Amino acid sequence: MSLLELSGVTRSVRLPDDRLLEILRGVTLSVDTGEHVAVVGRSGTGKSTLLNILGLLDAPTDGEYLLEGTPIGRLSARERTRRRGEDFGFVFQQFNLLAGRTALENVAAPLMYARGGQFWRRKTLAAQMLDRVGLGDRLDTMPEKLSGGEQQRVAIARALVRGPRVILADEPTGALDVETGQEVMGLLDEIASMTGAALVTITHDLAVAARAQRHYRLTEGVLVPVDLGGAGHEWVGDVPTVHGARSLPGAVRGVPELGPSVPAQVQP
Repeated sequence: MSLLELSGVTRSVRLPDDRLLEILRGVTLSVDTGEHVAVVGRSGTGKSTLLNILGLLDAPTDGEYLLEGTPIGRLSARERTRRRGEDFGFVFQQFNLLAGRTALENVAAPLMYARGGQFWRRKTLAAQMLDRVGLGDRLDTMPEKLSGGEQQRVAIARALVRGPRVILADEPTGALDVETGQEVMGLLDEIASMTGAALVTITHDLAVAARAQRHYRLTEGVLVPVDLGGAGHEWVGDVPTVHGARSLPGAVRGVPELGPSVPAQVQP
């Protein structure tokens, strides 16, 4: 039984002119404990919507999402909130740190909703997690005094402080330079490996995606497995180029599509 399992998931919204906008179409995906999965796609392809569904922030229009074998549709709103807080850690591109709060206070914030020992030891746990990501000497520093890489490390510490079983990273390196981004991904991989957490990375960056064990491309709401194993990567400014990648119709100029797809396991 997979930790997370989507089957034929769709997400659509009704526009003001009564047209139906299909964001996700027939998405099938499974993620096991301790696995690192990457989903790549251009802006507007539904990547963040997919992550929001995985993280119980949104619900599918149709299809089924099983969390450890339990359909999320059977969970009450209160139960979904509890599972989201306990089982999921979120890392965002823009860090989303609380202004006017120290690094320690930012990391301790999720523990305000914890129970028992986690609540009463929240400052100690937050300090330990900051030390784990290399910021043990920055506990009392305000976010604006931290570099971009340090702010992202605080965000990672905040995401991990409750010991989540799933880490959902939405463009985690998008606001960072290449070198710092690689360091941050190395840190995420290391901690996920040590804790056994599943890691799902949503990104447009092929170099970041290549670090995962399994790779998918999301195009026009359709999720398709791809193989990055043999692809070489070369940076041109902020855009990664994949040697040997096959350009597909509709590719954005300067941003090649991923390489040849593995035979699709989803319905278009």
